[in-house]
Amino acid sequence: MMMKKINRIKHPYRLVLTCIIVLLVAEGRAQSSADFPLVPFPASLTSGKGEFIITPGTGIVYDTKDGFEQALAEMSRLIPSGTSLPKPSTKVIELQKDAAITSPEGYHIAITEQRVLLSARTPAGMFRAVETIRQLLPLSVEKRSGGAQSLRLPALTITDEPAYAWRGIHLDVARHFFSISYLEKLIDRMALYKLNKLHLHLTDDQGWRIEIKKYPELTAQGAWRTFDRNDSACMHQQKDNLDMAIDPKHLVQRNGKTLYGGFYTQQQMKALVKYAADRYIDIIPEVDMPGHMMAAIHSFPDLSCEGGSKWGELFSTPICPCKESTFEFAQNIFTEIMDIFPSEYIHLGADEVDRKTWAQSPLCKTLMEKEGLKSTAELQSYFVKRMEKFFQSKGRKLIGWDEILEGGISSTANVMYWRSWVPDAPVMAARNGNRVIMSPGNPLYFDNPPDAHSLENIYQFKVVPEKLTPDEANSIIGAQANLWTERVPSENRADYLYFPRLLALAERTWSKNLDYASFQQRLPAQFNRLEALQVHYRLPDLTGFVEHNVFTDSAVLDIKKPLPSLTLRYTTNGSLPVATSPVLSKPLVIKQPVTIKLAAFTTKGLRGDIYTLNYQKEVYQQPVALTQPAPGLQCKYYKKYLLNTLGMQTLQPDSQFIAPNAIVPAAVSAPSFGLQYSGYIDIPETGIYSFYLLCDDGGTLTIGNKEVVNNDGQHAPQEKSGQVALKKGLHLFYLNFIEGGGGFTLQLKYSKGNGAVIPVPDSFFKH
Repeated sequence: MMMKKINRIKHPYRLVLTCIIVLLVAEGRAQSSADFPLVPFPASLTSGKGEFIITPGTGIVYDTKDGFEQALAEMSRLIPSGTSLPKPSTKVIELQKDAAITSPEGYHIAITEQRVLLSARTPAGMFRAVETIRQLLPLSVEKRSGGAQSLRLPALTITDEPAYAWRGIHLDVARHFFSISYLEKLIDRMALYKLNKLHLHLTDDQGWRIEIKKYPELTAQGAWRTFDRNDSACMHQQKDNLDMAIDPKHLVQRNGKTLYGGFYTQQQMKALVKYAADRYIDIIPEVDMPGHMMAAIHSFPDLSCEGGSKWGELFSTPICPCKESTFEFAQNIFTEIMDIFPSEYIHLGADEVDRKTWAQSPLCKTLMEKEGLKSTAELQSYFVKRMEKFFQSKGRKLIGWDEILEGGISSTANVMYWRSWVPDAPVMAARNGNRVIMSPGNPLYFDNPPDAHSLENIYQFKVVPEKLTPDEANSIIGAQANLWTERVPSENRADYLYFPRLLALAERTWSKNLDYASFQQRLPAQFNRLEALQVHYRLPDLTGFVEHNVFTDSAVLDIKKPLPSLTLRYTTNGSLPVATSPVLSKPLVIKQPVTIKLAAFTTKGLRGDIYTLNYQKEVYQQPVALTQPAPGLQCKYYKKYLLNTLGMQTLQPDSQFIAPNAIVPAAVSAPSFGLQYSGYIDIPETGIYSFYLLCDDGGTLTIGNKEVVNNDGQHAPQEKSGQVALKKGLHLFYLNFIEGGGGFTLQLKYSKGNGAVIPVPDSFFKH
């Protein structure tokens, strides 16, 4: 029997009495999640009576044979202790193995006035328990502010385990590069919220970010590039947002040119893998092929069928799957990758492949005839299957983006579903026996700008497709959010896009009993913790206004702060709000046209989104007379790829129909299309009406003679809003909408005055 060790706390932190934990009222009472700001919220939590006080005499007790060293290290980091073996104290924190806990990451916590008992069957489960304790402790443990004699934990009992085995996030380090220190910071935040998979997209057309010793040219040349169009777009935006500035630490001067880039040495990445493993997080490497390989092909032109690589209509020239030298190259790459990353899974990518050069290649025609392949999609499948066999020979499992389904795949491949416009892809994969990780672009592409709907969309996301039977649903092993970094040039920008959406994902994939209202109540305490951790998170949305406002006599800007600690600052001269701008401390009466720029600030100076509010004076629009109008709107349907709604003006529609509302009917099935709705909106009473147009891709709304909302162009789901002054009666109504491909969203809501925002009912529309 191994000796139990007791670590005595030598340097306790100062307890901040004004903090966080709501003390408990009645012993044995089941607690609502609002009473504890834990994220993700545990499966079961029951409050007790009193609290456990951690003092210099408190010991940490554990059995050395249980393998809980990392959990102990984390606990000691939170409440630092020595390594000596003092006499057991009467009050202890005990880490105990419990073979009866079935989940590999499950745990149990029991806190009384005399003891803190953490139980788990595995080291991973014990570490998750410690991270729950971390969230129960005051912010001082994050700030390292040091100090006096005690920390306090509320008496309670928790039983917990995850809903899904795969709870991941992804970071594209190829388009823009991120330092090891940032990756460590990200891993620590993942551990705090019980995420367990970090998928690193290490290579792409724009950069090769991992050292391969057999091919040093990959980083000597492929890790560096001149500024591209995405860099230019970032630099254009930085005048209004410093987070969009290119990080200067990733710039070098060579031969009179400014180059952007960087790469990780194998030694650096092995150290990062250990850092993550110590927190029970797997790093999943992705080396994307056969497409997205321009950075490699520039160094090794013979990798492609035609020699070299260039941009096609959408994607770059891929490597050639019809040369044995290609497979030798790929296997050499992945042999070194597997030496760096011990993960069970290796990601091949295998998405967005422009196969035109394969179709034209005599080598590929010969191979396809030999192997009985009928299409270049099957040729891509041939490449994936050969690489999977190689992975399996090394004891690894292949993951590919869901395009790997197109030419047929083995049932042992793992599918990462991202194409939300192909809703049956995860269903097909699950029914084929493949394990599936859900990662659809909407809502889990975190490079899409966040808005007021983002958290709820993530929280309510259905991880398991409805078409699957319970047995088939077992193939869905979890979900992952992806951050592609073409327009993410800085660590602050990455933080802003990850947080707090990462928290919604964490609870969605861990917790079995979901309650979004409770999650919202727990967020403020997590914002305080994120700020203590120096995370550049996105502040909650401000409400009580639209972007384009109107008034007939006067208007009142009255904003309800989402957090009482925020300070609202504004300008009226076109400049951006800063920490010294005027404070909006009470409702602002507006009697003249004005443009107001508004932002919230935390006490530490973090600035939230900048809102630009335009106010214009209007008279009420007069209604039109119409005899016996019929229900619904006229709709013209254009089966064409369009960059914006103006592209429909000179076209003849492919068909026309009557729609009950401004929705996309099920009969609209073209991958790219445009819709023009026209008719009348029946306003029930005179007033100022706000309209909210949520679009993916673009849309515009015109009522009477006024464009009320312009949300045009190709973009991810985003909502824009505007107001119009309308008299009771019928008013001309036009709504134009385009879908460029990749899945659509169209939703129109309204409010009158300070009323609730609700969908526009069918009864409002006439033609």
